[in-house]
Amino acid sequence: MRRLLALLLTVPVAAAPVATDPPNVPAFRPAFAGQHRAEEVHTRTPLTVAEVATGLRFPWAIAFLPDGRMLVTEKPGALRIVTQAGAVSPPIAGMPPVNFDEQSGLLGLAQSPGFARDRRIYWTFSEPRGGKTNALALARGTLIEGSAPRLDDVKVIFRVQPALASSYHNGGRLVFAPDGTLFLGLGERSILPGRVQAQDLGSDLGKIVHLTADGAPAPGNPFAGRPGARPEIWSSGHRNILGIAFDRAGALWEVEMGPRGGDEVNRVERGKDYGWPTIGYGEEYSGKPVGRGITAAPGMEQPVYYWDPVIAPASLAIYSGKMFPEWRGDFLIGGLASTALVRLVVKDGRVTGEERLLTDRHERIRDAVEGPDGAMWIVTDDDPGKLLRLTARR
Repeated sequence: MRRLLALLLTVPVAAAPVATDPPNVPAFRPAFAGQHRAEEVHTRTPLTVAEVATGLRFPWAIAFLPDGRMLVTEKPGALRIVTQAGAVSPPIAGMPPVNFDEQSGLLGLAQSPGFARDRRIYWTFSEPRGGKTNALALARGTLIEGSAPRLDDVKVIFRVQPALASSYHNGGRLVFAPDGTLFLGLGERSILPGRVQAQDLGSDLGKIVHLTADGAPAPGNPFAGRPGARPEIWSSGHRNILGIAFDRAGALWEVEMGPRGGDEVNRVERGKDYGWPTIGYGEEYSGKPVGRGITAAPGMEQPVYYWDPVIAPASLAIYSGKMFPEWRGDFLIGGLASTALVRLVVKDGRVTGEERLLTDRHERIRDAVEGPDGAMWIVTDDDPGKLLRLTARR
């Protein structure tokens, strides 16, 4: 008996995942270990959350200026400068009209890699295209500061094709690559006429596109020169990309929303098809299967990680700062339905742990960005929305 007891005590106990509701589609099984419901982990560093600014209208994206101030987009169409002390500027003049409705409006934001020299910023917005149609557009302009900040030389440099009559699934997050080109994550507009284009190389919908800083297709794109294919496309088969980032090794990652179940984390590779709507780990909001109700098919990529039930991922940051050494290399994802900052521990391209932070606040997190000192800056998805600062407690 003693020998049996000693043997039992040496058998490792499986670690539990984050506690959630039961899956929407319990019949679906992960394709490999660690693809779903990773071990729950806990940050050891004590955290402090401060409300820096309030009264923002559906804030959507944060981008830091070199002096530590922030540019913040508000979905109804305003771009503002916010100081770390919480002072909020009037709207910056010069923004083009936006189609503000449901998930549409003024969305993603980034500063030029050469901002200190050229003062250029880039943003995405839902652009009216005539009648009831609209589509995402990428614009850039030169930030002129003073008593009345404004944008000069505003130009739309890329327009998603085709336009549809939908207020949903625009995508809109963008990131600059180390070589100065940029990647833009797009949605498939949710409605069936858009959804069926997610794997169609003749459409931008449901794609990641790879552009120059002037908005042209970047050199070396996988489908350039192929008859019927759009030359800006980098990858296809996405549902609604709302987070995109490079890791320390230069790999491109994205997070995208699934339907009921099936939110995904993908490592994005040139020319690959990520399967939507042919494969996925969720179901329709009606409870019916998506398409044939399958999770794998030849020539289509598996997500590195998926959630069922969903977290509704809204942003992606890959932490590199000094304030939280235990987070270095981890993914920090804004969660809407989950009202959480979701932390994924990623090792060698696989998720080994998950944590839900800030759940006690019960606030939808729209964007979470690492600041110059390693603090995390967060905007909440509301009207009025908040700007929060997450730091290590001293």
